[in-house]
Amino acid sequence: MKRTLVGDIGGTKTRLALAEGEGAAVVLTEVRTYPSLHYATLGFVLEEYVAQVGCPVAGMALGVAGPVSGQRAQVTNLPWVVESAALRQHFGVGCLLLNDLEAVAWGLPALAENELFSLQKGEPSAGNRAVIAAGTGLGEAGIDWDGNRFHPFATEGGHASFAPGTAREMALWRFLQARHGHVSWERVVSGSALPELHEFLRAHERSSPPAWLQTALEGASAGAVLAQAALDATDPLCVELMHWFVCLYGAEAGNLALKVMSRGGVYVGGGIAPKILPLLRQPGFLESFVDKGRMRPLLEAMPVQVILTDRVALYGLALAARSSRIC
Repeated sequence: MKRTLVGDIGGTKTRLALAEGEGAAVVLTEVRTYPSLHYATLGFVLEEYVAQVGCPVAGMALGVAGPVSGQRAQVTNLPWVVESAALRQHFGVGCLLLNDLEAVAWGLPALAENELFSLQKGEPSAGNRAVIAAGTGLGEAGIDWDGNRFHPFATEGGHASFAPGTAREMALWRFLQARHGHVSWERVVSGSALPELHEFLRAHERSSPPAWLQTALEGASAGAVLAQAALDATDPLCVELMHWFVCLYGAEAGNLALKVMSRGGVYVGGGIAPKILPLLRQPGFLESFVDKGRMRPLLEAMPVQVILTDRVALYGLALAARSSRIC
């Protein structure tokens, strides 16, 4: 059976695998993860992987965290330019480029029941779907339902302007605007946003972090440290921070759901959601999701599910490659 090299290309890590299967079934082997920032180009990562697995591939399908145009992409949070034609010429096989959230959208049919967690049952119906995923950045995608089949499509909605809804959020907007100019939703709902949210909250509440937390923040991924401190309830400000974070996450998920009219469901993916599932299960996320005035009943009817596996984009790339017949 033919095998496709599939790759989920993110700002923090690049995950590669070999994929095979038929229909909606995807079997992944040789799944390996590489630190993206340790490589000058994606080509070097792919060369290392192909050498390590030691077997030929029939084609490539790559999901890139950034806009894809004409089978060319600039990775948003990396200095990488990825071009399908150049990779095809170098490796001698067909290469399909997708936005990473479009790849996640393609992967939904391959998910097993135990790879999803329902936050809101809603009233499932045929219709469009939406995918939102906070990781290093914030990705968003839609899935159009034409009455017969689904058509995933990419967006860059995570870079749309953040809309503060409270006095504290307005203060946050001013804090971020002074630093970055344009304040996008990615600036407040992503792993890279968490350290700045924490910094703002400390200043806003005139609070200093305990010594152990300050040390931990200097020696590891700051976002992961802050989230874990909230989950463990070892620092009250971190608990407040992550409660605020999930409320902001829910608010933007609701925005996307309205824009896509996702009666068929909203899927929350990315690396952060499964790790903070206990926080997402608290009322803040869903209350912010449905808090859209007259549209509240519409949003309450939409199923909301958390994607628990980090392989969904790889599944989707395999299915997209199969559909496009690049291999």
